[in-house]
Amino acid sequence: MFSVGPNELLAILIIAFLLFGASKLPELARSLGKSMGEFKKAQREAEIELRRFEKDLAEGKYTQTEKRTKLEKIARDLGIDPEGKEDDVLLEEINKALPKAEKTEP
Repeated sequence: MFSVGPNELLAILIIAFLLFGASKLPELARSLGKSMGEFKKAQREAEIELRRFEKDLAEGKYTQTEKRTKLEKIARDLGIDPEGKEDDVLLEEINKALPKAEKTEP
């Protein structure tokens, strides 16, 4: 889609420096790092919950209503709108939303 090369990155950094000043940039970088960490943590937790759900589902521990409720919760945690989607489609979208490198059994 969009690729950010070294020239574009340099332009972004110069604009950020001019807008925020040198004293605010470290604070902004810390905030951004914390936000990314929280996002990744939530993604890992959603993945673990999904894997546990899939295991329990294979063992027949959920009714159809419980299955749908759980799928909708996981989807919403990942920012996916579950309305009007079948369970299989929703499960596929959830799997696509999870990072590929972390798709391992807990």
